[in-house]
This record gives sequence, C-alpha cells and structure tokens, in this order.
Amino acid sequence: MQEITHVYIDGRFVEPHGTELFDLHNPVTGEIFGRVRLGDADDARAAIAAAKRAFPAWSRSTKAVRISLLHRLHDAMEAKKDALLDAIILEYGAPISRSTWMAAHASNSFMEAARTLEGFDLKQRIGTAEVIMEAVGVVGLITPWNSDAGFICSKLAYALAAGCTAVIKPSEMSAAQTQVVLEALHEAGAPAGLFNIVNGRGDVVGAEITANPDISKISFTGSTAVGKTILRGAADTLKRVTLELGGKSPTVILDDADFAKAIPMALEAGFANSGQACIAGTRILVPASRLDETIALAKTALGKVKAGAPRDPDTTIGPMVSQAQYDRVQRYIRLGVETGATIVAGGEGHPEGLGGYFVKPTVFANVTNDMTIAREEIFGPVLCMLTYKDEAEAISIANDTPYGLQAYVISSDPARATAVASQIEAGRVVINGAPHDPAVPFGGFKQSGIGREYGVFGLQAYLEPKALLGAAST
Repeated sequence: MQEITHVYIDGRFVEPHGTELFDLHNPVTGEIFGRVRLGDADDARAAIAAAKRAFPAWSRSTKAVRISLLHRLHDAMEAKKDALLDAIILEYGAPISRSTWMAAHASNSFMEAARTLEGFDLKQRIGTAEVIMEAVGVVGLITPWNSDAGFICSKLAYALAAGCTAVIKPSEMSAAQTQVVLEALHEAGAPAGLFNIVNGRGDVVGAEITANPDISKISFTGSTAVGKTILRGAADTLKRVTLELGGKSPTVILDDADFAKAIPMALEAGFANSGQACIAGTRILVPASRLDETIALAKTALGKVKAGAPRDPDTTIGPMVSQAQYDRVQRYIRLGVETGATIVAGGEGHPEGLGGYFVKPTVFANVTNDMTIAREEIFGPVLCMLTYKDEAEAISIANDTPYGLQAYVISSDPARATAVASQIEAGRVVINGAPHDPAVPFGGFKQSGIGREYGVFGLQAYLEPKALLGAAST
C-alpha cells in the first residue's frame, strides 16, 4: 500500500495540517493501491505565504537565471520519466502509447518554456516609453486528473519563465503522479518557495487559492462548471485567470475526403486519451448521402480499437479514471439509446473479459445536434455521428455548441479545408490530422475557457506590461 503523507511547502516536504485520507484506485481493477493525506486551507495559506516571500527575488531574476532553472527542471523530470510512466499506468490506466507521450510531455514542457523565454523580449521601446513585462505575482495552478503531471509541469514552466512563484493544487486523484513530479522538482535545487504543492480537495484548497488576496492569477484546467465557480470567486480580488475548460469538438469530414482514411482518423481524434480529453472530437459530421458508407467504414475501423491492459501495445482505450466516471459514461450511453440514437458499436457495460472501470468504446449514429449526447461533454469513449446536407450546414452544426476548444476538418483539398477551418469557432482547428505544436496557443472560445497557454501567448498570460513614459533608453 502506497502512503503519501506530506505536502511540499517552502522547499521542504512537510506533514500537512489536514488529516483527511483519500483512497487511490487502480482503474484497471478498481482496487485500492494507496492513500494520500490531503492538505487543508491552513496548508494552502502556508504555501501561499511561502510563494509570496519568494516572489520579490525571483521576479527580479534575469532571463539567464530562469532559463538555467528550467533546464535543471527538465533534466530532473527526464531522469524520473520511467517512474512517472509507471505511476501514470498504475493510477490513470492510459495505454502505453499515450502514457509514454504524457511522461515525455512533462519534462519537455520546461524546455519549451525555456525556448519561448529565450526568444521573448521582456523590455520594449514604444515611442518615448520603455515597456517592461513584469511577473503578475503569485499564481495558483489547479490541474486535472486526465494529464496531471503534464499540466503541473507546463503551467509551472511558463509561470517560472515569467518570474512568478506558484502554489499548485493537483487533482487528489493523481497523487502518485504528483509524488513523482515533486521528487523530481525538489532535486532540481530551486530556491525555496518558488513552487509549492498541496494535495487537497477543490472545495477546500482550491477555494482558498481562489479567495486568497495574495494570489494574483489562477490558471485552471478542468470542467466548465468548476471554471465558472473559480471565475466568480476570483472576481472579488480581480485575479487574472486562464481557464481551459470543456469541449464538444466537431470533426467535419467534407464530401471530397478519402473516407477510408478519414473515418479511422476521426475515430482516433474522438477516442484520444480513452475519450477523457477536452479536445476529443466527439461529434463526427458527415454528408447525409454518405452515412451508410461512414457506418460501414466505422465498423471496420473499430476492429482496431481495443480496450484492454494499458501495457499491451495493441490497446488503444484504457479504463475510466474512477467509478464515478464509469457511471457517468454509462448514464450517457443509456440516454443516447433512450433519445433515439442508434448504436453502431459498443453500448452499456464492460467490454468482454474486462472489469474495473473499463467501458465499451461506443459510437452512435442518427444523432441530431439537439440531443443531450451531442450537447454535453461525456468525457469518455462515446462518439456521435451527425449528418449535414452541404458545407454551410456542416459549419453551422459545428458551431452550434456552447463550447469552442478544438475542432477537426478532413478534406482532400487543403485550401478548402483551411477555408472551412477558418469559419469554425474554436481555439484550435486541426486540418487533416496535423500534429500537436507546443509553441502554438491553446485555449478555447465561448464556454471552453478564457486565455491561452503554450508558447508566447502562454508566457504573456503570466506577465503584466508596465509603461515607463519618458524613460531613458537601456
């Protein structure tokens, strides 16, 4: 039984004031493999005070000093990559292909932030003024369970690059991953108080971070409902916020696409991270005249979609993270059937031979955009096929959602695909399966969030411009 009994404050592992114990489950089996002791509001306040003490010196540090630390943090995380991979598989159950990427993303985040800072001018001359980009202050970083280590490292990397100090509240469901990250970051030898990590509940530790006047900015990744709560709470002290929230991403397959390639590509986008991804392309839009062809091709492509043991290289779908998430997905599958959608594959219950929190990869056809399964984020491997009569209607359906995080367009004509992509309301639109670019801004339109992460836009989110009018040139 793994016991995690400390938090990290002011450069030290300390016993938390909080006493609540939280069980950690292996989602493959549902069995408890460990327990974490959660911090409370007192621990959050102690962490905030430590970050506040460390802020003046760090905010005045040079680019060279910050870049040097980012490189050390990268090296420390890289050295723990295998341990992190093991923790991701044990605690989250991501397939080996996905978990390997997740472990590498954690360390790579520090290098990406270092490269961004190196090419960014923190001082600019505008007319008679010198404009200085200053760190916004102490920041609160609140991360989700679907990529815990990656979000901790990417948010922290850009905050430190900007000269901020941080208090991090990771998901309490991801404490094993957090432990590996903590051990690595501690070994990098950063000044005390630069980053502080408190395992705890959102309505306790997260609420203190949101309300505390010594926090200047919050960066949160998670559900839209919680994001709205944070936004309301942050308003009292006019905190800056970056919110990366939910999504109901469309995959628009245009009529000129090679459907034999497009359908597997659409399934891959929809089932990404076992469907537990805000960017998953869960609404597949196809021409009405080609629905039967789409269904037939989907059934064939689903033969290569396998739910199973995370370390099996053939596995593409892992378990849901918890019993609650399993139950949520089952409820949406039932609702899809009850409202008239047709199951192409999957359905309720566990895949054959599997227990734990595994669900059947499920695809619905005959879905209309007013159905609940097409409106709400399910956060599991459940996809909806919708039809359109022409390109204009495809764009209209794609945009008919309260979300706008990511979208996908597939066409044999790159110029046409680009023209359609430019009309879709989303922070990112992936054309013909283009790969992730860590320097490109990431964030959402509408209720998918506020602000951007990654690259120059992500760095600027932690900076405030100060204009010195009449200042001498430096």
